[in-house]
Amino acid sequence: MLAFGRRPVTALLDLALPPACAGCGAEGKPLCPDCRPAIDVRLPLPAGTPLGLPDGPPDPLVRLEWCAPFAGVVRHALHALKYAGERRLAQPLGEAVAARWARSGGGGDLLVPVPVHAARRRERGYDQAELIAAAAAQRLRVPMLPAVERIRATTAQYRLDRRHRAANVATAFAVRPRDAGQVAGRHIVLVDDIVTTGATLAATANALLAEGALSVAAVTVARER
Repeated sequence: MLAFGRRPVTALLDLALPPACAGCGAEGKPLCPDCRPAIDVRLPLPAGTPLGLPDGPPDPLVRLEWCAPFAGVVRHALHALKYAGERRLAQPLGEAVAARWARSGGGGDLLVPVPVHAARRRERGYDQAELIAAAAAQRLRVPMLPAVERIRATTAQYRLDRRHRAANVATAFAVRPRDAGQVAGRHIVLVDDIVTTGATLAATANALLAEGALSVAAVTVARER
């Protein structure tokens, strides 16, 4: 595995505003040693462990993995990353994604983050799934490419019941024209923060397969039941 050095921007941020643990608030790291194991609860599980989804990975995904339930420390960490600007959390979350994917025997040629809409990215200043995917890609020694864009804004999935989630995100994603050649003929691994029904992952996978991807799998930080 690769060793990580702190990026200059992160080092300056640490000096100006030392990180506090998203789980317990202790100063020192974005996730302290006591809280860090919460994002790795599924790490010891062998490949083939049931996902807990009624029908397995949603079509057309060939494989799906996740690191921990969306609760407690994990929930606080993802909320801090998404809504409080705590980008430093992308590093441990990405490391957890990489570790679980490797432990489960997952492969792939290219990591692709599930994108937020451009308006949401401008509002936050970043895309949390892209930051997580970049950290995971370093660990896995696999390229990362933000090849997909969200071409229409959608209602937040958590506001919808399970019946309406697939319709909400259908046709919401497309491969960026300049990246179409990079996904064709490749085995793609999608990276996202949370999976519930898998509707968003499935819609993103359909966009990649339409541009010639050979297969699409996915791994997320958390699963919301």
